Amino acid sequence: MGARTDGALAVVVLTAALVAFVLVGATPSLPAFLLGAAATVGFELVAARDPETVRKYWERRPVQFAAVVVALAIVGVGTTVAPSSVLSAISGALVMYLAFLMVVVAGS
Repeated sequence: MGARTDGALAVVVLTAALVAFVLVGATPSLPAFLLGAAATVGFELVAARDPETVRKYWERRPVQFAAVVVALAIVGVGTTVAPSSVLSAISGALVMYLAFLMVVVAGS
């Protein structure tokens, strides 16, 4: 596994969020997008304190599966609760995560 798998999983959920945007006609929210991006940066900063432990847990298929299921559930619930905010936030988080992965891959 690794960056390629992580990126593929992120693209799957981001695609679902973008499809949901179109299906519900949500308007993108820049503040929510930036909040999602900031949340990813915050998580990565915390995870960087002990990357081996984080990677050890993340490498488990059930953990990855659960993360994708939860993210897709957030997309689903977000389409009915607050589509503009929720879908923008999860999109921001995933775009930032993909950018982070590109930096990591470029640096290796």
